[in-house]
Amino acid sequence: MYPGKVIGRVVCSVKTPELEGVKLLILQPTDWEQKPDGDPLVVGDCVGSGAGEFVFYVQAREAAVTLPGIPAIDAAIVGIIDGLTLEGAG
Repeated sequence: MYPGKVIGRVVCSVKTPELEGVKLLILQPTDWEQKPDGDPLVVGDCVGSGAGEFVFYVQAREAAVTLPGIPAIDAAIVGIIDGLTLEGAG
């Protein structure tokens, strides 16, 4: 699992049937201190996250199996991070 921050939403007028009803968001991958780490990507949302939330996501096959029907998807948000403690940080 990887950390990221939701920075936007994707609206599609037409998409594959397996993605009907799935919210698609734009995610900025980050490190665990919420600093940007890589290019933004489109992800399926499995947990009802929204703009500005710090989340964790999975990629590849793990992302596809998080949604019903195993859609053609490369990344999916699987949790909202409410708090974080890093041992030895600071």
